[in-house]
Amino acid sequence: MQRSLSRLSPLRVANNLFLPLRLLPPRHGSAALSLARRIPLQFGIQARPRAAVRRAAVGSMSRPVDSASPAAEAVAAAVEDKVRLFSSVEDHYGGVIVEMKEAMDSATFVSMLRASISHWREQGKRGVWIKLPIELVNLVEAAVAEGFWYHHAEPKYLMLVYWIPQSAHTIPANATHRVGVGVVVMNEKDEVLVVQEKTGIFRGTGVWKFPTGVVDEGEDICAAAVREVKEETGIDAEFVEVLGFRQSHQSFFQKSDLFFVCLLRPLSFDIQKQDVEIEAAQWMPFEEYAAQPFCQKNELVKYIIEMCSAKKKGKYSGFTPVLTSSFTEQKNYLYLDRTGISGSGSK
Repeated sequence: MQRSLSRLSPLRVANNLFLPLRLLPPRHGSAALSLARRIPLQFGIQARPRAAVRRAAVGSMSRPVDSASPAAEAVAAAVEDKVRLFSSVEDHYGGVIVEMKEAMDSATFVSMLRASISHWREQGKRGVWIKLPIELVNLVEAAVAEGFWYHHAEPKYLMLVYWIPQSAHTIPANATHRVGVGVVVMNEKDEVLVVQEKTGIFRGTGVWKFPTGVVDEGEDICAAAVREVKEETGIDAEFVEVLGFRQSHQSFFQKSDLFFVCLLRPLSFDIQKQDVEIEAAQWMPFEEYAAQPFCQKNELVKYIIEMCSAKKKGKYSGFTPVLTSSFTEQKNYLYLDRTGISGSGSK
């Protein structure tokens, strides 16, 4: 029997291993185990730890098997060489991240997922992140059925997460805030740059307002303020300071909102408005802007007007950006009132 098994090609053995091994009598178990261990691994198959595979193999058989028997050892070794695990990288908090790239059916996905989770559980891993590209949307339902839940979504992928320990999870929530800017651009004539919008809550109201917008991913607040002014009015400007900011909640799809009021100095003056979103744009005397009924009724806008008035009189200091590093070598902006600050902390 051992000689006949040794004449089988490795590929044939790999494809037909389970049936012959289940039919082997116990006395041939050692030969089968030796054969299974000699199966080459150059088929792109990642082996599972023997203890985890043995439990999976024994638990999946239709009749109870003594895990200590030679036949059970042979089956476990065969499964060990056949079952694939997902490739993963470790995160910083004792978990793993899987970036899915290979197309597969749901059954194959679930089989690999269960084997991988068993493997990660033995390693003491905690959170499991699966980054699922939009092309593999067919696997979402299978992952959710296995206990994964949605963490966040981007245009090209969905991030799913799973908690292995039998305890309350410590997975951090998805981003909770959106960041916006409102931009005051004031020239030397005490005129402010204002617009009327074609869309949004001010459409058709006749209200003149400051340019506003949302900060893009990876964009600094100071850069976003300059960009929004350029996009909406064609005016080039330089950032001066943050006059103040407001936090609100339950704003955009139940997310919180951080809104930064920024002061800019114009570098050009000829307006070229954006036609898609902007109905009109102009330079308006500051006092005329402040006298609008809307400005007099809105509490937030009234505070902005007071800040601007105090700033014109030299009685108010906002927060200027200082480029600095913190816990890494990456540079970030710290916004602060530089009055009385030597700047010795910056390089």
